[in-house]
Amino acid sequence: MARALAAVWPLAKGCITGSVVGITVADGVASVVTMDGASMHPTFNPQQAERVLVEKRCHYRYDFSRSDVIVFRSPRNHRELMVKRLIALPGDWIQIPEKQEIRQIPEGHCWVEGDNAALSFDSRSYGPVPMGL
Repeated sequence: MARALAAVWPLAKGCITGSVVGITVADGVASVVTMDGASMHPTFNPQQAERVLVEKRCHYRYDFSRSDVIVFRSPRNHRELMVKRLIALPGDWIQIPEKQEIRQIPEGHCWVEGDNAALSFDSRSYGPVPMGL
């Protein structure tokens, strides 16, 4: 029994270490998101499910810039991830041609839009997005 345990222990130890490192990286550093849909065409191809590496460190510091492509939880369905382009940051003014409206983005929020406006469900539909999503 002791020999069997001694033989299995290095493999088990490697699996446990790999799992801990993998979870840490996926939770706090980066992860891969599979995209589908045409809202970000032509940046991403809607004909195939593309995979995107998402860097998470900027999320903790809210270190975003206008025109960044970001991943966030849908304001309507928190189980769904969305990928959109960051258009405006807190305090910015945004013009919404469809509604002929100008509005200021509130603190703690941002404005996101898909690159393909005709097929995008974005801030033009649901308004500013909380930066915590």
